[in-house]
Amino acid sequence: MESAPLTHAHSVGEMILNAGPLSKFVLLLLLFFSVVSWAIIIFKLNAYRKVRLETNQFNQIFSKKKSLEAIFNTSKGMKNSPMARVFFSGYAEFAGQFHTSEAEELTGRERYFLDKLDSINRAMDKTVAEEITRLERFLFFLATTGATAPFIGLFGTVWGIMGSFQAIGITGSSNIAVVAPGIAEALIATAAGLVAAVPAVIGYNYFIHRVKVLGTEMDNFILDFLSIIEKNFIRK
Repeated sequence: MESAPLTHAHSVGEMILNAGPLSKFVLLLLLFFSVVSWAIIIFKLNAYRKVRLETNQFNQIFSKKKSLEAIFNTSKGMKNSPMARVFFSGYAEFAGQFHTSEAEELTGRERYFLDKLDSINRAMDKTVAEEITRLERFLFFLATTGATAPFIGLFGTVWGIMGSFQAIGITGSSNIAVVAPGIAEALIATAAGLVAAVPAVIGYNYFIHRVKVLGTEMDNFILDFLSIIEKNFIRK
């Protein structure tokens, strides 16, 4: 009873070794897609863990309602948090306007702030777009693997079945012993395609969901930041 799985594993290995050049190429290509996909998944899991950790820390700092300068000085070392980067861009634009208009007349300064509030919004929106692009880096490969790996495996399957029919034509016999090796080799390609595609699709959907959540959080943060500036630095 215990020797059957070992014999099966050995027979699968023999079929791979005895496969034709094109079938081996298909399997190697699927192996490449699978290894790179898993490397991206592990890398992204670690990166998103750092993003969430620093984002939570930044939210705690921001929620204490310190001055904007104090928030900047406390969180300027947070390089992994998209929220902190959005804040840095907005604060830099705000600080530049504030110091530039410091010597102006009161009325001119108020009007200047009202006119330039949109530029702060645009600067932060630009950073949001850059951060989303950074968070989505390498995810295209997971999408490509999920979309193409099953078809690559299917191609290997079709090629193996064609070899089986050729064997039937050469031998003139439709005996299962003649057909089975080619079909088994073909099904290995199908299984390899699914093994490469399924984790890639799951990983892609998971990371895209995380990006959407972070994008919504950054959009909401921009509204909070602009509201603070409007209440405290724009006199009506």
